[in-house]
Amino acid sequence: MDELAGGIRRVTLPLPTRPGHVHSYLLPGEDGWIVVDTGLGLPDARDRWAAELHGLPGRVARIVVTHFHPDHVGAARDLAELTGAPVAQGRLDYEQCALVWGGDDWADVLVDWFHRHGVPDEVTSELVQQGSLYRPFIRYQPDPELLEPGDLVDGWLTVAAPGHADGQLMLHRDGTLVAADHLLDRISPTVGLWPRSRPDPLGDYLGALEATIALAPSLAVAGHGEPIADPAARARQLLEHHRERLEATASALGDEPRTGYDVSFPLFGSDLKASARRFAVAETLSHLERLVLEDVARRHETADGVTYTSA
Repeated sequence: MDELAGGIRRVTLPLPTRPGHVHSYLLPGEDGWIVVDTGLGLPDARDRWAAELHGLPGRVARIVVTHFHPDHVGAARDLAELTGAPVAQGRLDYEQCALVWGGDDWADVLVDWFHRHGVPDEVTSELVQQGSLYRPFIRYQPDPELLEPGDLVDGWLTVAAPGHADGQLMLHRDGTLVAADHLLDRISPTVGLWPRSRPDPLGDYLGALEATIALAPSLAVAGHGEPIADPAARARQLLEHHRERLEATASALGDEPRTGYDVSFPLFGSDLKASARRFAVAETLSHLERLVLEDVARRHETADGVTYTSA
């Protein structure tokens, strides 16, 4: 456990895949500590958290999940049982959490989704299999306290940060932003289009970056990597990054229809593992759909699938 500015404490937990770690944060609240995100529900998650919390002055009063991705929600139930603290999660985010992790049909939904966007059968099975590896390690808390943007959590304001996940929430107080995966210091957060998500995640993300600049926090602590000393400057960098990616995506299109899978190769290269290709296709689709809304590309949907051309 590391001590950061403003009385915040950071716990770094392991991930079996890149980037190899995820940060959870303990925030000083009005009634005790607020734990923000819980890490992956690996077999030793409860024991690991017990060791981290041993000797902590004061009690854990609340657990907040910023978004439903495995490395943020996976050990929520473990930590709730360990501490007796209630779990709070955004209303939209919990709906998607239950949809993706609470049923048995999500793999079938993904198979159909990837097929419609041009992924060959032999590749689809590998992509879906890779995506299912985390499922045994996700123990989210059913029926959490539901949050909306603008709610106060023990003195911390919840701030919407859609894009990386539709319902992702951040926490802000006195210039400090607990940014989850909205801002990362060295990498661009994945912003992908997935089945049953909002139709324009990249547009959502660009808007959320502009809102971060307007909020003007003095420090951001992120889900991965180091604290960000100038969050507004980092938001501007990410806006420029996606402007360049949109230009590259537009350049990959022409008169011949291309699927999202096809376009992912000039954008992300051909030497990707299956887990990385999943995100490459999803991110390519988010950029293609933004280009459609900007009248730079055209979307063509038939019974055989979805393709894109230049406008």
